[in-house]
Amino acid sequence: MKEQDYFLELGLMNTLLVDRLTTPGAYLMAQDGNDVLLPGSYLTPQMKEGTLVDVFLYTDSEDRLVATTLKPTAMLDEFALFEVVDTAPFGAFMDWGLSKDLLVPNMFQKTPFKVGEKRFLKVIYDERTHRLVGTEKLGEFFDRKVKDLAQNKEAKILIIAKTPLGFKCIVNDKYEGLIYHNEIFENIAIGEERTAYVKTVRKDGNIDLTLRKSGSKKSGGSNEKVLEILKQNKGIMPYNYKSDAQLIKDVFGMSKKEFKRTLTSLQDAGDITVKDTGIYIGKS
Repeated sequence: MKEQDYFLELGLMNTLLVDRLTTPGAYLMAQDGNDVLLPGSYLTPQMKEGTLVDVFLYTDSEDRLVATTLKPTAMLDEFALFEVVDTAPFGAFMDWGLSKDLLVPNMFQKTPFKVGEKRFLKVIYDERTHRLVGTEKLGEFFDRKVKDLAQNKEAKILIIAKTPLGFKCIVNDKYEGLIYHNEIFENIAIGEERTAYVKTVRKDGNIDLTLRKSGSKKSGGSNEKVLEILKQNKGIMPYNYKSDAQLIKDVFGMSKKEFKRTLTSLQDAGDITVKDTGIYIGKS
């Protein structure tokens, strides 16, 4: 067998060698000679002595290193949306897909957690307890020196929280960004991954974002979108230039300004007729 590098890495997927099978389970060996137990409940007939197994390493209720073939909601240094399943005086417990829940100590909570809530967290290694824990305080993990983004540049975002100003995002896995409420004309949700565009890189390292590329009117796309929605509603809808902005946003997923511009474009092309009673496909 070709020699490979196997080391015990807490919080990550490890490829380890099955060293010996015992009553409690299989002991998996790392290249440096350290081993870890994979409990019997995770064994399969294919796991024989000398074979390689992919496992996730974490600590059990007695703080012993243990392996599992299950993959958690998020691993070390990853972000994810977790549900609160229990609380205690010292912290809250989150479901992350393993037999032992993920602890979020009180010191890593922004506000007290309640059972049933969903919170966006990062899985970190706690130097004090030598355990994997979750933290809601993400600010210190963001890179404040933005080097690879500029105005109008496309970025990958992960939406992590709703605030009075807008939705906070993780940008390209390392920066902090914000989409203001007045820039959003469609439904978005916490935990959702999107493509966005940079509006401004601020001096403090935060990034203002938009879901639509700056300077692009996208009139053709807006025209097609309105026509498609009209066709889905038998060619008639009770909206016009005077319709409420929130209704337009909810129904058409665009601002009132863009909606009015689109109606004018479609009317000029003879595709629709706009009356006090609504929008109609075709000329009157």
